[in-house]
Amino acid sequence: MIAIKSAFKTKAKTAAKTAAAPRLTSISRFNIAAISAGLAFLYLPIAILVLYSFNGSRSVAVWGGWSLRWYRELLHDSAMIEAAWTSLGLALFSASAATILGTLAALALTRIGRFRGRLPFSAMIYAPLVLPEVIIGLALLLLFVAVDFDRGFWATALAHTTLTLCFVAAIVQARLVDFDRSLEEAAMDLGCSPLRTFLTVTLPLIVPAIAAGWMLAFTLSLDDFVIASFTTGPGATTLPIRIYSQVRLGVKPETNAICTLMIAVVALIVVTASLLSKRYAMSGERAAALGAPM
Repeated sequence: MIAIKSAFKTKAKTAAKTAAAPRLTSISRFNIAAISAGLAFLYLPIAILVLYSFNGSRSVAVWGGWSLRWYRELLHDSAMIEAAWTSLGLALFSASAATILGTLAALALTRIGRFRGRLPFSAMIYAPLVLPEVIIGLALLLLFVAVDFDRGFWATALAHTTLTLCFVAAIVQARLVDFDRSLEEAAMDLGCSPLRTFLTVTLPLIVPAIAAGWMLAFTLSLDDFVIASFTTGPGATTLPIRIYSQVRLGVKPETNAICTLMIAVVALIVVTASLLSKRYAMSGERAAALGAPM
């Protein structure tokens, strides 16, 4: 009887461990094929574009060997280079302005409680998230015409700031909702002013969300075509508009070269931001480990 009871206990313990352990699901061939098809759909066109930027032949259908010919030709295409610098300037300015305004809007929505006009303010902040870009571009065009504001660089910068501000506000607000307010209260109890508390406690903890919002705003501004087509003017042609005007007449090899350079710039920014974020997280863990009691 004792042996039978021991056997039952052993089986019960084994069954309990098996039930508690996570079940490992094997990846089927269909899942692998679906993932491969999705990745190919997303990244194969980009890979082909980068590959043909080094094609020595002018024709896309003919491979003429590896060459940097079109990068050299790009150096003499002043219109394309000017459009690229215009897009980068617009993206940097609008992303920075949207980050500042979006962070302030998120702070107002999370820290000021219920105030008169909160609902209209929140609706205006998040309206560009759901409105089509055609409507936003047309509305801004009518506004600039009504106030006699010339279309060009600054009009497009204001339009891009309006478009990207809501994305920054949503990301920063999501971080502030889960923020531990006791850290700020402890700092103010030790004599810090509200401004010093924000700069030394709140801001360092929400920097990853602010950086993510800035990168998203930068990407959206760099990629925008619809709103820029409504607000741009002479001397402020962005790169998407310039590429679209040339593609209608046929794809030029210089277009592949400039797109490859833009991909490299964006990839460099993403990798740099990722490394800085990892370094920031490691320094925080190191400081927490040094400050922990032995």
